[in-house]
Amino acid sequence: MFKKKNILITGGTGSFGKAFIRKLLTKYVNFNKIIIYSRDEFKQYEMQKDFFSISRNKLRFFLGDVRDKDRLSTAVSGVDYVIHAAALKHVPAAEYNPMEYIKTNIIGAQNLIECCLKHNISKVIALSTDKASSPINLYGATKLCSDKLFVSANNIVGKNKTRFSVVRYGNVFGSRGSVVPLFLQQNKQNFFTVTDKSMTRFNITMAEAVETVLWTIKNANGSEIVVPKIPSYRILDLCESINSKKKITITGLRSGEKIHEQMISSADASQTVELDKYFIILPNFVKVKKSNFYYEDISKGKVYLSYKKIKKVSQDFSYSSDKNKFLEVNQIKKLTTNLKIDD
Repeated sequence: MFKKKNILITGGTGSFGKAFIRKLLTKYVNFNKIIIYSRDEFKQYEMQKDFFSISRNKLRFFLGDVRDKDRLSTAVSGVDYVIHAAALKHVPAAEYNPMEYIKTNIIGAQNLIECCLKHNISKVIALSTDKASSPINLYGATKLCSDKLFVSANNIVGKNKTRFSVVRYGNVFGSRGSVVPLFLQQNKQNFFTVTDKSMTRFNITMAEAVETVLWTIKNANGSEIVVPKIPSYRILDLCESINSKKKITITGLRSGEKIHEQMISSADASQTVELDKYFIILPNFVKVKKSNFYYEDISKGKVYLSYKKIKKVSQDFSYSSDKNKFLEVNQIKKLTTNLKIDD
């Protein structure tokens, strides 16, 4: 699917971008080039050094911000696939700096949509977060708006080949800014700081996140929100997996923080279908019945989904981190052992 293709990744110097690019460089070697679009020149410099031995001169580095529509338009020209990973993500910072998050996460998304339509990009995959489902914080609200923008963008493609889809997943284990690096650092001190002892979180490895995006590029029809089936962990089990003898200090919930996360709300159950490894939230214009799933397309009639072994979830279904399969302590310990923290 990548033969002679050009791929652009916004926010490409982040944890996901690095893992995704490494996957393409080692497995999908027949692509044309990857464009890394980000605003941090030092991270781009460091990435060029890190990937020098395997890049095969296939990486291009564009300095730019998704807020800058003109620069973004230049970057996506001639591109086949776009992966949108650029976002401001820190929950407490969003509560204090709301307009900055709106400019990047919402207006930046709209800029990208318009540029991709202008240049007739084939597929656009936007990365989302569990915090976008029933959001209680501004970060989650901006990502929900972004999800809605990408899904609804399929309504205005006209004769363009462009198709927009969303991938929504939980915390990437060990990624920059997650709780795991914090606990590993605190393990050198006297105690772990936990906001609430009953807290649970979804967990996905970076390799699983990359595979989900690859699957979506290959299979998505457009307008879907693809949600991988992943386990949860209890925050106290995470602490125990790192050091069972360490004291735990309860600090209270931070601004905008949930005790349990959610990736699919019960309100979305009527439009959610299930595959072996993924849930898919379909847009409202997709007709969902017990065994028939199809798009209503005025010009073509019914366009049936290409997915196999698909089934509808129950009417009261929701996908929450506290009502899920949990990792055991020894399983979490395996993940933390020799974990390389991405900076």
